[in-house]
Amino acid sequence: MTDVNRDITLEIGDTEFQFHLTPADVTKYFNSTTQNNKVAPASNLLMGTVQQEQKATLKPLLANPVTTMTIAGALLEEYAPNVDVIVKKSSGTLKA
Repeated sequence: MTDVNRDITLEIGDTEFQFHLTPADVTKYFNSTTQNNKVAPASNLLMGTVQQEQKATLKPLLANPVTTMTIAGALLEEYAPNVDVIVKKSSGTLKA
């Protein structure tokens, strides 16, 4: 998928949530994530991209940090483009 602005629907329990992600949203999330700060940026990503009228329904689900990370992970996985990356073995010598 090559669309950089994406509308993504996640079904959580019996409820469907609509998210709108842009490259700026994802960049802000990655830039604010640190070794000691992962859950708050994930929560901010979810609350900042879910449809306005669904925020009150989503917020209680984010009380559990594992749930927050699971939902954010699913959202980012769906947003990510399909890119085939192959790592070639190094020859072990540097070429100048």
